[in-house]
Amino acid sequence: MCNMTFEENSGENSSERMETVAKALEEVLSSALPQGCITVGVYEAAKSLNVDPDNVVLCLLATDEEEDVALQIHFTLIQAFCCENDINILRVSNMRRLAEILGGVKPGGEPMDLHCVLVTNPQSSQWKDPALSKVNRFCRDSRCLDQWVPVINLPDR
Repeated sequence: MCNMTFEENSGENSSERMETVAKALEEVLSSALPQGCITVGVYEAAKSLNVDPDNVVLCLLATDEEEDVALQIHFTLIQAFCCENDINILRVSNMRRLAEILGGVKPGGEPMDLHCVLVTNPQSSQWKDPALSKVNRFCRDSRCLDQWVPVINLPDR
């Protein structure tokens, strides 16, 4: 059900709203990381989605400047799976900022594949995070406007 006000629909506050959602997304990632609720990498995400899709609360697909056909095929498949399983999806620009938020490097010193990031529920309970609620609401409202995979730009700090 779509309950958007005229102001939200007209785009008058869209840049302010995008900034709010970007900040909420940063909060979600920052709080999920120490809880072990982040899966990074296209292949790791695909495995996780296949094993336990009900545990995934958000899927991020990060873009950079280069166009990789194989990556776009993976994105299409992941998007279709997420839509089929009612998992919210966001396209994120500014991979450098995403790497800063998530640490950017695996323990062995190699860079992480941040093209696909999943946020999952902690094993102990259903996660109730106000920032996650904002991001989920934004995704739901975007679907009402036929934007099935909205794009968020993470601002530099």
